[in-house]
Amino acid sequence: MVANIVALAKQLPGKVIFLENYDMTLGQLLTRGCDVWLNNPQRPLEASGTSGMKAGMNGVLNFSTLDGWWVEGCQHGINGWQFGDGYVGPDQDTHDLNALYRVLKGEILPTYEQDKAKWAKMMQASIQTCTRDFSARRMVNEYYERLYRPLVEAGRKIS
Repeated sequence: MVANIVALAKQLPGKVIFLENYDMTLGQLLTRGCDVWLNNPQRPLEASGTSGMKAGMNGVLNFSTLDGWWVEGCQHGINGWQFGDGYVGPDQDTHDLNALYRVLKGEILPTYEQDKAKWAKMMQASIQTCTRDFSARRMVNEYYERLYRPLVEAGRKIS
């Protein structure tokens, strides 16, 4: 799959860049300065995908399989895109690669090149989704509502 992405990058000079040796320093720069965050985990192996969340908080549009956080966060065509249909099997990589190309060529590139207003709205939606739904505030509230409050209420019933 990586070789195919590198080949595609060569076909689209100045539009797609493949970076090797990704690390935290490079990640910090990228989550603030790219147009599309491609994440292609093999389902169901993505633990979370916090780089995609950070990118989204900076207006970067995510493009990923539905795994990790993107299962909950993706609103296809509104705040980013998903590719693949959840298929898991021996030819999963080829299946997902074909889906990746369909969405890239059929939706992402035309929007980027021909509809700047839609792109800007999608960036705003990405920021809103990520800051609202994938923040420490949400996490603390969810822990309280799902764990601590029920324990406190159960404790009151006992005493």
